[in-house]
Amino acid sequence: MISTGILQSSETANKILQKSLEGERISKEDALVLLREADFLDIQKVARAHREKVLSHEFASYTMFRVVNYTNYCNVECSFCSFMDEIGNGKGYVLKLDEILEKMEFAKSEGANQMFLQGGVYPDLPFDYYLEVISGVRKKFPDMHIRAFSPVEIINLEQITGKTLRDVLLLLKEVGLDSVPGAGAEILTERMRNIISPKKASVDEWVRAMETCHEVGLPGSANIVFGSEETPEEIIEHLDVVRVLQDRTKGFLSFIPWTFQPQTKRFIVRSVPTHEYLKVLGICRIFLDNIKHIETSVMVLGKGVGQLALLSGADDVSSVVIEENVLRSFGLKSEKEAQKFLSGAGFKPKKRDLLYNYENY
Repeated sequence: MISTGILQSSETANKILQKSLEGERISKEDALVLLREADFLDIQKVARAHREKVLSHEFASYTMFRVVNYTNYCNVECSFCSFMDEIGNGKGYVLKLDEILEKMEFAKSEGANQMFLQGGVYPDLPFDYYLEVISGVRKKFPDMHIRAFSPVEIINLEQITGKTLRDVLLLLKEVGLDSVPGAGAEILTERMRNIISPKKASVDEWVRAMETCHEVGLPGSANIVFGSEETPEEIIEHLDVVRVLQDRTKGFLSFIPWTFQPQTKRFIVRSVPTHEYLKVLGICRIFLDNIKHIETSVMVLGKGVGQLALLSGADDVSSVVIEENVLRSFGLKSEKEAQKFLSGAGFKPKKRDLLYNYENY
């Protein structure tokens, strides 16, 4: 249990927060002190100051994209996931290109010109399928931004093709891939990965996949998912893995802290109180000084927490998401709803794309 009921930050925590305000990078040890000893309201103030350097508190941004889960067959068997179907049971699905194009046609009619393509790890699906899907979407929708394939999916493509990871990514980029999500990170420590999913990519594999993506010109996002058996040390270790990688590549455009949702009986999920989520989000803003944007997921956490998050270091609500099959969604269902939500929270809404290019205002 990480949540603490402290009402006042320790003297040490206050010195660390002051150091951050003065522009000095805080260490892993500093971040752990903040997580353990700082009042979330003090963290919130500092995180707000850093957020102001990125986007004035007059504004908050949103985006629109469609999630397309091309298959739910998967051999990774994450303990927290209720979406996957076991390979060979005949109950799962693989979307055909025409079905994917139909979904994107609808998304475009709703105002979304971006797609997020992800699925299970299905080694029986040939590499040509992935090339056909990306090139097919690009051909029909030349201006569509295509974000696709988490690190574990990319590593699967490396394995089934026998090609290098770099060559796989260059082929995907050549047919139309624009960016990648740093998904499947959850908690980047080997202890937690063995609890969550022993078959999933290791920390080193996750880093290798993301680093190679960035090296070939495929930027994207990263995240953390907490609220299970992780320790405070493991939360900070995760953030440090991301920060060290970002120092090398500069490929992460944004970072998103999420909490686990109860999906299966075999995975322990604890209820994360709002103040703890906001504390972690604020520490993300303070510690990840090399990642420009911090998003809060209204889809996962709900509108009330989303509004508070925008006052605690986040500058974006990571919505509107058209179709979500993996997580129970509390998100914003339309552009009008997103604009109303942000206006109601006291912000002027700014629409952006997945590369954080804002529309003119």
